Amino acid sequence: MSEDEKLLKEAKKLPWEDRLTHKNWKVRNDANIDLAAVCDSISDPKDPRLREFGPFFRKTVADSNAPVQEKALDALIAYLKAADADAGRYAKEVCDAVVAKCLTGRPKTVEKAQMVFMLWVELEAVEAFLDAMEKAIKNKVAKAVVPAIDVMFQALSEFGSKIVPPKRILKMLPELFDHQDQNVRASSKGLTLELCRWIGKDPVKSILFEKMRDTMKKELEAELANVSGTAKPTRKIRSEQDKEPEIEAVSEVTVSGPAEENAADVPQEIDEYELVDPVDILTPLEKSGFWEGVKAAKWSERKDAVAELTKLASTKRIAPGDFSEVCRTLKKLITDVNIAVAIEAIQALGNLARGLRTHFSGNSRFLLPVLLEKLKEKKQSVTDALSQTLQAMHKSGCLNLTDIIEDVKTAVKNKVPLVRSLTLNWVTYCIETSNKAAILKVHKEYVPVCMECLNDGTPEVRDAAFSALAAIAKMVGMRPLEKSLEKLDDVRKKKLSEMIGTGDPSISTSSAAVQSSGGGMAHAEASDGSFVRRSAASMLSGKKPTNVAPAATKKAASAKPGTNKKNDGGQSKVSKPVEQEDVEPAEMSLEEIENRLGSLVQAETITQLKSAVWKERLEAIVSFKEQVEALNDLNPSVEVLIRLLCVVPGWNEKNVQVQQQVIETITHIASTASKFPKKCVVLCLLGISERVADIKTRTQAMKCLTTFCEAVGPGFIFERLYKIMKEHKNPKVLSEGLSWMVTAIEDFGISYIKLKDLIDFCKDIGLQSSAAATRNATIKLIGVLHKFVGPDIKGFLSDVKPALLSALDAEYEKNPFEGASAAPKKTVRVSDSTSSLAAGGVDGLPREDISEKITPTLLKGLESSDWKIRLESIEGVNKILEEANRRIQPTGTGELFGALKSRLHDSNKNLIIATLSTIGALASAMGQPIEKSSKGILSDVLKCIGDNKKQMRECTLSTLDSWLAAAHLDKMVPYVTAALTDAKLGAEGRKDLFDWLSRQLAGLSDFPDAIHLLKPSASAMTDKSADVRKAAEACFNEILRVCGHEMVTKNLKDIQGSALAIVVERLKPYGAFQENFESGRSISAGITSKTSSKVGKSNAYGDRASSSRHGNRVASSRAVPTKGPRQESIMSVQDINIQSHALLNVKDSNKDDRERMVVRRFKFEELRLEQIQDLENDIMKYFREDLHRRLLSTDFKKQVDGIEMLQKALPSIGRELIEVLDILLRWFVLRFCESNTSCLLKVLEFLPELLEMLRNEGYTMTEAEAAIFLPCLIEKSGHNIEKVREKMRELMKQIIHAYSPAKTFPYILEGLRSRNNRTRIECADLVGFLLDNYVAEISGQLKSLQIVASLTAERDGDTRKAALNTLATGYKILGDDIWRFVGKLNEAQRSMLDDRFKWKAREMEKRKEGRPGEARAALRRSVRDNGSDPAEQSGEVSRSTTVPIVNRENYGHSEVHTDRLPITRTYSGVGPTDWNEALDIIAYGSPEQSVEGMKVVCHELAQATADPEGSTMDDIVKDADRLVSCLANKVAKTFDFSLTGASSRSCKYVLNTLMQAFQNKRLAHAVKESTLDSLITELLLWLLDERVPQMDDGSQLLRALNVLMLKILDNADRTSSFVVLINLLRPLNPSRWPAPATNETLIIRNQKFSDLVVKCLIKLTKVLQNTIYDVDLDRILQSIHIYLQELGMDEIRKRAGADDKPLRMVKTVLHELVKLRGTAIKGHLSMVPIDMQPQPIILAYIDLNLQTLAAARMLTPTGPVGQTHWSDSTANNPAPAATHSADAQLKQELAAIFKKIGDKQTCSIGLYELYRITQLYPQVDIFAQLQNASEAFRTYIRDGLAQMERNAAAGRTPSSVPLATPPPAALNLSPRYGPLSPVNTNPSSDSRNLNTRVEPTNFSLPPSYAEDDRHVNASSPRVSSYEQAGLQQNLEDSRNDRLPSGVSNGTLDAIRERMKSIQLAAAAGNPESRSRPLIQVNGNVHHPPAAEGHGSGNPVQGGILPMDEKALSGLQARMERLKSGSFDSL
Repeated sequence: MSEDEKLLKEAKKLPWEDRLTHKNWKVRNDANIDLAAVCDSISDPKDPRLREFGPFFRKTVADSNAPVQEKALDALIAYLKAADADAGRYAKEVCDAVVAKCLTGRPKTVEKAQMVFMLWVELEAVEAFLDAMEKAIKNKVAKAVVPAIDVMFQALSEFGSKIVPPKRILKMLPELFDHQDQNVRASSKGLTLELCRWIGKDPVKSILFEKMRDTMKKELEAELANVSGTAKPTRKIRSEQDKEPEIEAVSEVTVSGPAEENAADVPQEIDEYELVDPVDILTPLEKSGFWEGVKAAKWSERKDAVAELTKLASTKRIAPGDFSEVCRTLKKLITDVNIAVAIEAIQALGNLARGLRTHFSGNSRFLLPVLLEKLKEKKQSVTDALSQTLQAMHKSGCLNLTDIIEDVKTAVKNKVPLVRSLTLNWVTYCIETSNKAAILKVHKEYVPVCMECLNDGTPEVRDAAFSALAAIAKMVGMRPLEKSLEKLDDVRKKKLSEMIGTGDPSISTSSAAVQSSGGGMAHAEASDGSFVRRSAASMLSGKKPTNVAPAATKKAASAKPGTNKKNDGGQSKVSKPVEQEDVEPAEMSLEEIENRLGSLVQAETITQLKSAVWKERLEAIVSFKEQVEALNDLNPSVEVLIRLLCVVPGWNEKNVQVQQQVIETITHIASTASKFPKKCVVLCLLGISERVADIKTRTQAMKCLTTFCEAVGPGFIFERLYKIMKEHKNPKVLSEGLSWMVTAIEDFGISYIKLKDLIDFCKDIGLQSSAAATRNATIKLIGVLHKFVGPDIKGFLSDVKPALLSALDAEYEKNPFEGASAAPKKTVRVSDSTSSLAAGGVDGLPREDISEKITPTLLKGLESSDWKIRLESIEGVNKILEEANRRIQPTGTGELFGALKSRLHDSNKNLIIATLSTIGALASAMGQPIEKSSKGILSDVLKCIGDNKKQMRECTLSTLDSWLAAAHLDKMVPYVTAALTDAKLGAEGRKDLFDWLSRQLAGLSDFPDAIHLLKPSASAMTDKSADVRKAAEACFNEILRVCGHEMVTKNLKDIQGSALAIVVERLKPYGAFQENFESGRSISAGITSKTSSKVGKSNAYGDRASSSRHGNRVASSRAVPTKGPRQESIMSVQDINIQSHALLNVKDSNKDDRERMVVRRFKFEELRLEQIQDLENDIMKYFREDLHRRLLSTDFKKQVDGIEMLQKALPSIGRELIEVLDILLRWFVLRFCESNTSCLLKVLEFLPELLEMLRNEGYTMTEAEAAIFLPCLIEKSGHNIEKVREKMRELMKQIIHAYSPAKTFPYILEGLRSRNNRTRIECADLVGFLLDNYVAEISGQLKSLQIVASLTAERDGDTRKAALNTLATGYKILGDDIWRFVGKLNEAQRSMLDDRFKWKAREMEKRKEGRPGEARAALRRSVRDNGSDPAEQSGEVSRSTTVPIVNRENYGHSEVHTDRLPITRTYSGVGPTDWNEALDIIAYGSPEQSVEGMKVVCHELAQATADPEGSTMDDIVKDADRLVSCLANKVAKTFDFSLTGASSRSCKYVLNTLMQAFQNKRLAHAVKESTLDSLITELLLWLLDERVPQMDDGSQLLRALNVLMLKILDNADRTSSFVVLINLLRPLNPSRWPAPATNETLIIRNQKFSDLVVKCLIKLTKVLQNTIYDVDLDRILQSIHIYLQELGMDEIRKRAGADDKPLRMVKTVLHELVKLRGTAIKGHLSMVPIDMQPQPIILAYIDLNLQTLAAARMLTPTGPVGQTHWSDSTANNPAPAATHSADAQLKQELAAIFKKIGDKQTCSIGLYELYRITQLYPQVDIFAQLQNASEAFRTYIRDGLAQMERNAAAGRTPSSVPLATPPPAALNLSPRYGPLSPVNTNPSSDSRNLNTRVEPTNFSLPPSYAEDDRHVNASSPRVSSYEQAGLQQNLEDSRNDRLPSGVSNGTLDAIRERMKSIQLAAAAGNPESRSRPLIQVNGNVHHPPAAEGHGSGNPVQGGILPMDEKALSGLQARMERLKSGSFDSL
């Protein structure tokens, strides 16, 4: 073992520190190697050994021994790879040591040192790294500075600006720019370029350029041009690398991640502001004398002081400080009287905002109002300065949109328009420069401001508001603004959508994707671990643009071959220029040439060539030529031979023969050598071109040049010749050179020549030459070019002299354009010659890249709100095209096309025309690439052809021609097809487009793509415009020609309806008719089979089970026509086959779906193409084949036949026709539009019959059907033929009667706005008709009469006359009130109307029609009495309810019954299956399932509520009790379900459905008492449940329960509510509680429940005064009686002492009833057993209340108040008692009635009751009772009774004719129930009333009651069959046997009196009267002596009008119960 080995072995035992600092270098070396190995073995970065090793490296890397130092760096690298960010603590000292010792060492050491720095950066020790770099660049040794710059460059390039802060690097660079070493300067430039890639060029320029020399600036400027794109980090710091595996795993799954993820990796551009240091400006400002200057009297001094501030503030970044005083001063100066000072102050503020940014926000808010106010200045300089400052404030972040809203709101209300408009412009700027999130927060604030400004009187303000709205919409999209923008009219909406335009969202995504792909590859290299050293100076190559992702290095490529294919491609492209041939020949002496030649050529020959004797030279050159020709392989020695010839004899040879031989030798070499170097060409070219100028050598020289062209390509020769010819002094060189070029182009064509250079050479040199020969040669050359490139060349020569132009034109004629046929005669030999191909495209003419000229300013100008700027921008585009000689490349034109696209929808038509011509020019200039580059602009161009201006259409067609010349027709066909199917394209547009297509197709022999035009052409052949049909037919013929009839036949499947028939007709000559017709049939069968699941395949419609329908036989007998052409006869044969089918197939009709799609508009719009196609499809689907063929025929005669078929079958197909009525009406609309008189008259003949049929079927048109037909009928009612107009007039009146005047009125009003005068006249007459006959129905819409009034100002006399007549009719009806409805009129109009009204009044007097407006006054009085709307009081209700209606469920089934069933008018159809199924689901389903049922119920309820008169409501009312019962049971289940933790959704649905049911009074009233009981109990119990608030949305549920309870109390039957609530006052059964008692006793819970019930009763009792006539008092008194009896007197006394709430509430209710009814309350005790012993407790309470109230004078008792014995003692002698009782009762009734009449609220009811009493008791003297009343009151009563009598005579009910009384204040009876008689509110006795025999009661009932019973019970045949005598006898016989306990004949006199009046009312107003005639009773009624007091002998009038009040409903019920003798409910 040697000495060294021993030493090393011993040293290994030493500690690390000793080893590393050992004095022996070998020990240190060995220690470093071992240390590196240990570090490599450590896998855990938290290993404690790493912390131990850290401090060693600062010494080891500074080792004086170079090999040891290198190994120390290796150990450090291994350590840094193993460590984590914790190692950063040692970074500073280690980096300093590396900088001091390693950067000047060996290259390998330097490289490792750089690697160390990069690893420190990776470990996030960036600050230590940059500190070290600051020291490194100060090293005096330049060799050490360059690696430092390079490592900074590499760190920035790999880690990016986020990790390596550019700010510090920027600070280091200035001193490096002036470094004495050029390598340092080059590296610093490279680092600067790298910075530009990361933070942008502008920040770098602004920070660095001012600190560098001019030369440096120029060099950098040149280099900056090559920097492209933005950079992306390729290497991650260690902490991010740890996360990397997860990210990679994810990226493997997602093939292409969204753009957002990729974009997130792209570093944000660094703000320049962050890169500069803040500058304090306050201190120098103090010193500058600013404060004194601003107070100076002279304006110039003030301006200078502020200018100083402006200058100081112009620094990039200002240090924050207290600027408040400065701002206060500036605020004053803004309003300075001198404009210059104000502008300076404003600019200073802008600079402060830019420099201070957010530190200036408080001051900005303080100054904003002043700045906005200052915008009123008219001087442009002031407003410009203000705009810039305001924009700076926002851009710098001093102000945001939230801060400024209040100031903006104030400013937009400023009285100066300029302030408003400029403020809005600024807001627009702020919006455009804010992010989307910020706009989403504030858009709700700004949109209303902008909307308000849209109505501003100043156009500038409106435009600014539009711009602001557009900016908001661009940021947040249209969805959030939809609600706000609803108010905008169509014009403004269109303008706004134009301004918004559309962006291209794909750009950002694709760019992000590209970046991410590049980045991924580069990171793969970096993570490899191998260090690749890169130099900053490498950035200065200048040969290629610096790419975003650095090119892959060799090492990486070898490590990972094929990592990225794109990148490999990039490498090959970059490496090509290195292999390029060097064309510039180097100097070579003759000796060198001879040495190289060696023995190739004889030495003697070379010697002779040098000879001075020409003969020797000639001999030598001939010999040389022979020797060269003898050589087998010339290639190696080509260059040497050529060089020799160029030297000896050389190009200065004077002898022509020698010259010729030399040229021939060179020609031979060039033609023989397989590769002829370009160097050789360059060596020869000057000499050869001079030989061309010499006539003696011209032939050989030209041949030689041609050979050169074959060898290296003409492009190279031409390029070299330009310079030689241009600079040569001999003009012949130029002229003859041009002549040779002519032959060269003829030989080789233009594919290898850069035409731009050639044309420029011709223009600038050839044509400008003073020598005629040169000019002529140039002209010839251009002529030859014309032969190859065509007339486009003229565009490049438009600016030459006119004389030359004419010469050129002559030359063009000699060389006409041959295009592709002008094939080159010779070819180029060189294999890579393709690289020299011109970039000019197919024709070779150069195309210019205009992308740089399409500036943001130009694009913004195209979007400007000022039309002049938009026009200038369009002209700017044209100018760019002119400058590019109308030859452009597609690059960079995408945005331009996007901007031009939005201009095609410009509001200014002239701009659209300009845009179209520009697009045409662009297409011509770009050529074929236009198709891909134009962003689908062609579809927008085609829309312009639909314009009604001829000029616009012509311009569009010329644009299409230009487009066609550039692209191919097959590429245009899809766009044209789409345009032709666009319904918005007008008739003229379609015609022009078809004509254009025909012209284009005419020039083609075969064009299969034209088949796509078949369908639009076929559809257009059925167009209503004859011109379109003709044009489409011509186009169809061309399509047929270019596609062939076979292809057309195959493509018929898309064509349907009448279009198919026409195409088939056209195909007949081709022999394709029959098969085609069959295919047509199969197509229709296919269509049907798609729509119907049950259609068979045997024929066009399949076998249907409808052969048994009515009318099939009738239809079939008429189906075969007798005459017709051949085709018709074929059809007739087919008709015979389909006779077995029904005329209409409605089995699978989906009318609801069709109606849902109908747009409900009053205005008529022409049918669009797709609507017509839908109609054809529907007709084919639902109408029999023979019928639909006729209806869809283009021949009007066949259409008439079709109508006749329908007309004849009408009686039998009524119900089916209703199902397809909407389709039929749409077909009628189509016929109305086509205006064929014969067909129209037939339709008008058929329609009245159709309406009559609908009336008979009980069907009323739906709103959707009305919306389909009425607009068209009204628009066409102004037909030019009087006969047609007359029929339409009658039809309209029929529709008004059948449909609804109120609903028809809006359609008629829309007709008044028609453009057709005759239509307006007809509509005005119709309004008059409505006023005359239906004024009550349309009274709510009378304001619309102002439209009629406006027609009085029309020029047309007939229109004025019609309007005046209508208004005169209105005056007749409305009187002077009409002036309220006619709106504002001018004097002339008012005068005209006044005259007409006076005339009308005179006419009415003559005819004795009363005064104008009397009828209206009577109507208004009725409104006041009943508080209802006249429209509601119309007969519409009764009309809609009395019409029998067909049930829709039967439609489409084979067995249609003839009996009429109820149906909804709106066809909403409560299908029993759906409704019943829904109720079943609610009843039996789980809470979640029941929600679906409730949805159905809610939908049906909503639809029924929308049409309350419809029978849907009747159907639902029948099911109301079942529905509420189901829901009541479901309440507990849903709440229990939710309490288990489930969602409260089902609870909400239950409560919502109940709410919807109880919102409708009819439904609420139909709920039975038992159901109401269970529901109210359930709701109150849940209101009390403590668990509800803890549920999901518990507080909402409690609120819903409360609201629902109130709604039930409001709308449910009040009698039932009272009874239920009084019953609930008893203690509740414990089992009813939803949950076991928690900590409460049952008593407390019952008490809470009772309290809630009491609250409900209080609510009902409060309104008892207004509802007393709605309730059955007998039932309520019965429930009170039961409650009191159950308690018993002892319990009552006990509770009274304890102040029991329930008992107190019952007493309150009783007290209120007694107070309201007085002693008459005793007449309501029919259900209380008053004769029981002991006496019922209730009687005592009634007596007590009567006494108390009488004592308080709150009522007037009519009998002995103190009566305690309620049973009558005179039961055996009833007559006197009855008389006495009746007299007293009558007086009491009269007193009550007079009291009612005296009260405003009940006067009309009182008068009517009084009138009834006068009818019942004519002998009673009413006025005897009024002796003490005033004369006025008696007169009032007399007039009232007279009015009542008149009304009765006229047959009008009190509900429709009001009395002359004051308007009622509280009484608001719904007129809906007006005509109905009182409803029996006791459901338990209904069946008895109808089905049981009347059992006589045991008291003296007058025989007249028995007689009257027939009116009441007319529905019971058993009762009505009784004879009077028999019934009376029966009553007498059984009087004493049948008395129910507790009832005596004497106590019920009051009831008898009421019963009498009720029965008489019932005779006239029986509920059944709607479905059967009234039973009139005319006979004397015999009263017994007991009734003499009331008079006898008068006939009882059976036709007395019914009472519409509900006041007597309770009496009606009592009467029924008394008659049946039943008191079961007790």
